[in-house]
Amino acid sequence: MVEIFKIIGLALVIVVAVILVKQTKPELAMLVGVAGGVILFFYIIDLLEQVYGVFSYILDSTGLNSELFVVLLKIVGIGYLTEFSANICSDSGNNAIASKVMLAGKLIIFVLAIPIIRSLIDIIVGIMP
Repeated sequence: MVEIFKIIGLALVIVVAVILVKQTKPELAMLVGVAGGVILFFYIIDLLEQVYGVFSYILDSTGLNSELFVVLLKIVGIGYLTEFSANICSDSGNNAIASKVMLAGKLIIFVLAIPIIRSLIDIIVGIMP
């Protein structure tokens, strides 16, 4: 719970820094924003490691197929990276590129989800009389 306050505080500091830089050097404001976003992203990576630990525990204790777990982690990672990249594009005023990044991310996620969908269909077919 405390982590969210740290993230919000850091984000507000970054926003204030971007506003201040924009007033004096507008061409550097985007770089400050991107650098701040990267700093936030690295902070969030620590939280993602905790999530990975929980999923690893679940995988070990249930005996689920580890390949599906890896695919799930890839999907989550691609989702976050896609959103992060698209937001950077939007912040720099390139909304058209941001929408293409989002579309590409969704398509890649869909392709990665195909093995999971197949496994679910196999399970459903296996339990049907």
